[in-house]
Amino acid sequence: MFRSLGIVMTLTLVSAACGGSGPAATSAPTAAIATATPAPAPLKVKLAYGNISGDFMPVWVAQEAGIYKKNGLEVELISIDGGARTMAAILSGDVQAGVVGGAESLSATAEGASIKTFAVLVPVFPYLLMAAPEIKTVADLRGKKIGISSVGGSADIATRQVLRDSGLDPDKDVALISLGSHAQRTAALFAGAIQAAVDDPPNTTELTEKGFRSVYDLAAKRVASAQTTVVAKADYVAANKEVIQRLTDSFIEAVAWTKKNRPEAEKIMRKYFGNSTKPGFTEALEFFINEVHVPLPFPRPELWVTAQVELAKRNPKVKDIDVRTIVDASFVQSAADRGVDKR
Repeated sequence: MFRSLGIVMTLTLVSAACGGSGPAATSAPTAAIATATPAPAPLKVKLAYGNISGDFMPVWVAQEAGIYKKNGLEVELISIDGGARTMAAILSGDVQAGVVGGAESLSATAEGASIKTFAVLVPVFPYLLMAAPEIKTVADLRGKKIGISSVGGSADIATRQVLRDSGLDPDKDVALISLGSHAQRTAALFAGAIQAAVDDPPNTTELTEKGFRSVYDLAAKRVASAQTTVVAKADYVAANKEVIQRLTDSFIEAVAWTKKNRPEAEKIMRKYFGNSTKPGFTEALEFFINEVHVPLPFPRPELWVTAQVELAKRNPKVKDIDVRTIVDASFVQSAADRGVDKR
């Protein structure tokens, strides 16, 4: 009996080793050859931005909250002083995409650049015109110095809009001083080098606490503007549609994430402003959530009307640009169709 049992066990083992049909024959080889599918390598992209402002919260949040990474991107964020320099970095190929004002796109196109705007993160002027304590109204700025970022930049366009609305000629009645970034304009106000400049929260809170006042609330008027846009060279967009789509999805998800995670978003804002104690960040975050950023950042051509009219006064070539040729709404439309803004 024991001899027969031994024979049976031996035959069973031989059968299993030769690929028999028993459970041992099927499970062991499967376990031996199973391997984990490696995750695809993230798509790398250098993304530049030209200011420290709440305008750029979707860009920062997507990095800090891991949204780029979740979407298969490895994004290197690069801070560059001013929109004009950011555009120059895009055109030179130093970065693949950048966040700039819509006016910079018009100026670059007028000089022969071929670019595409695939998102408008801020579709309104988000500014207050902040002035020194002795300035009571915009009219008091006649003969004074007003800070802008650069000629033809978003702050320049916004400032000219305010001055014209208030009956002043920006080319004759005031001196517009190019200072680059928000931070430099604020510093110049504190130093008395200029008497006014457009700014937004939280900088406006600090200015108000030190005696400066708002003499014109452009943000409240909700003037349509391609204030903060995301652009890349047209040939890069055509060859890297997956990168552009993932970037677009990430910005949209970041806006939704910010609304759901206000305390964490405020910490991110403070980090990029480089100040963990300065007042006004809670109010600034609410301002950008409720008044500035939109769920779906469509690059609508009509957002460029104000900038095109203003820039054409100094560069006639801008007047002939068909804005429809420099925007590509397909990436935001794809995100909308997939409900990315609802995630």
